[in-house]
Amino acid sequence: MNTPVPTPDAILQTAFGFWNSKVLLTAVTFDLFTKLGQRRLTGAQIGKKLALHPRGIADFLDALVAMKFLDREGAGPDAKYFNTPATSLYLDRHSPRYIGGILEMLNARLFKFWDDLPEALRTGNPQNETKQGGKGIFDELYGDPAKLEQFLDAMAGLSRINFEALADKFDFSRYDSLCDVGGATGLLSIEVAKKHSHTQCISFDLPPVESVARKHIAAAGLSDRIHVTSGDFFQDPLPRADVVTMGMILHDWNLEKKMKLIRAAYDALPPGGALIAVEALIDNARRENVFGLLMSLNMLIELGDAFDYSAADFEEWCREVGFTRFEVVHLAGPSSAAIAYK
Repeated sequence: MNTPVPTPDAILQTAFGFWNSKVLLTAVTFDLFTKLGQRRLTGAQIGKKLALHPRGIADFLDALVAMKFLDREGAGPDAKYFNTPATSLYLDRHSPRYIGGILEMLNARLFKFWDDLPEALRTGNPQNETKQGGKGIFDELYGDPAKLEQFLDAMAGLSRINFEALADKFDFSRYDSLCDVGGATGLLSIEVAKKHSHTQCISFDLPPVESVARKHIAAAGLSDRIHVTSGDFFQDPLPRADVVTMGMILHDWNLEKKMKLIRAAYDALPPGGALIAVEALIDNARRENVFGLLMSLNMLIELGDAFDYSAADFEEWCREVGFTRFEVVHLAGPSSAAIAYK
């Protein structure tokens, strides 16, 4: 029996993948999906709105059609383009589920920084603004309120589906209080408070974030259920609560700082309390979750010694601190909640 000869399709698809990525990121940066909204426009009409040269309009729009990010009615110059249900929901900035902010950040920053992945792998050093003597991402953001709010909104868009899933899938009925560490806009607390009326929430983050969190919490009508507290989670004790959550927080740090945060959570919890880490957890065999592994490389690009981790890693670290029981709850896409019980 002859063994089939493998094709190079997967190799070529991945090698040329940055073409697809750049077309989508450019469309978001141009605000294409927002400007389309619920309308159907010809290529010429779109080109006028986006100030595009005629040469690339059809190729650009039809590439998005072929990638299933736009739909098209008709053919030729009179064809009309319109949003798909997914781009209407997630890439029109008028939608409450807009996730384009993180795509804008990918285009503006990370696309060019990832060009230096070889240097990052050889040196172990970050490849972001610090490479040219600039401030690190967190120093830059926390020194500029406008940039900080833009970043927090971008991360909220990326996190929303996971926080909604956590509020649905984790049994909060046994817990009366929650502290979300690194709470940002307060989104995790908002999602839990909306679904679990008995749970009082605390959104804990650095002082510059407080006004942003209060604004989002007030807009959700939950100011009476969610308390905003400011502090530095490496310097100050965490507020006491029955549940401590960390949404995409632990992966930002090296092992020493990860352990410090896990110990701080243990100290803030009562017996039976739970620490929940929401991340794109790498599978224990390190063979399946491509996004989790790439996110860990992104932490190398951004921060050098920070890294993503598996559920087995999380359990090992938490056992060392004193946690005794563990579980993993899949949330959405590549993301899961790693849970440790005191």
